[in-house]
Amino acid sequence: MQPLLSFQQVSKQFDQQSVLDHISLDIYSGEIVAIVGASGSGKSTLMNLIMRSVECSSGQILLNGKSIQHYQNNKQYAQQVGMLHQQYHLVTQLEVIHNVLAGRLNQWGFARSLLSLFKPQEKELALNALKAVGLEDKAYQATTALSGGEQQRVAIARLLVQSPKLILADEPISALDPVNAQKVLALLTGLVREQGKTLIASVHSVEYAKTYFDRMIGIKAGHIVFDQPAQAVTQSQLDHLYGFAKNGT
Repeated sequence: MQPLLSFQQVSKQFDQQSVLDHISLDIYSGEIVAIVGASGSGKSTLMNLIMRSVECSSGQILLNGKSIQHYQNNKQYAQQVGMLHQQYHLVTQLEVIHNVLAGRLNQWGFARSLLSLFKPQEKELALNALKAVGLEDKAYQATTALSGGEQQRVAIARLLVQSPKLILADEPISALDPVNAQKVLALLTGLVREQGKTLIASVHSVEYAKTYFDRMIGIKAGHIVFDQPAQAVTQSQLDHLYGFAKNGT
């Protein structure tokens, strides 16, 4: 079976300092994968490479067997890959429904995108996504009035209407308290499983990774030190992963 995403001997340097060193891994459709490692291990760089915000220094990344650099434009790529950010990336002055519908911008032309600011387009799609994250009653509230946990749920609803095959989440709960963090992770992984999507998330908490994810990949100083089912990861492996970490990005 062809992997959905494949890293083939991928390296990345910043100012001649190696951040990722000959990374090779395959992610298959439907997997829910946690990337763990100390700060500076290379987790965020790995995510940024998939999002094409930085380019590989060597090697290549394939999506559906095709180099990610060969996708024609960002709109086309956004139909395949979506990102859930630490800081939500919402326009807080807008109503919630408009932030959710921003997930359709990769499908709409300029005129429809502009019209939607005055009369929400595909409103039922947005309301169904908000219902899925438990916020249907907040659709016409100003986003700024929502709590941090609610704003992250709006960001998840935006991903639902974007409907990419692969969802990336870079420390998606770092700004949340433990109760909201667990609610968001349970919601996110539950929706991904329900819709048959694929999820790769960088996660700070090993306990969360073991609880909500199926597969765990440990990165240390730009190298993969383990890659196995989350429940099979041992304390000895975690001690090695977090005991010594070089500076990185």
